[in-house]
Amino acid sequence: MAAKSRAATKSARRRARELALQGLYEWLVGRGELAAIEAHMREQEGFERCDSQHFDALLHGCAREHAALDAVLAKHADRKTSEMSPVEHGVLLIGAYELAHCADVPYKVAINEAVELAKTFGGTDGHKYVNGVLDKAALDLRPQEVAAARAARA
Repeated sequence: MAAKSRAATKSARRRARELALQGLYEWLVGRGELAAIEAHMREQEGFERCDSQHFDALLHGCAREHAALDAVLAKHADRKTSEMSPVEHGVLLIGAYELAHCADVPYKVAINEAVELAKTFGGTDGHKYVNGVLDKAALDLRPQEVAAARAARA
């Protein structure tokens, strides 16, 4: 029952991230047609409870900009994105996309949401890797916001 109540309290944005990750996984593994993947994800149970605009932005934005996002991630990762698990790669793409394009999402929230995705869908310690890479990438993608947060802590 506890798992069900937690699922019921998920935000529409979190649902959008989860569905976008599942779509990106399908795209990264199968390199299928994005329109077909999007249609498949929209048929999933509970899709109506997600932020569909954020889902669209994440799925299409990550696919469209994957090369540029991978270039940012590559500066902070210890391996090529092609050598990462598709789950970690997808989570990192979502985190980097939100850092680069979703100014309404504070950088700490973008990183935390990516970490939560990695905990839910990834390997045992994948969330630690995601946290480290995105924390460093945030310096490139949101330098003023990161600097202000660090100055406030000091």
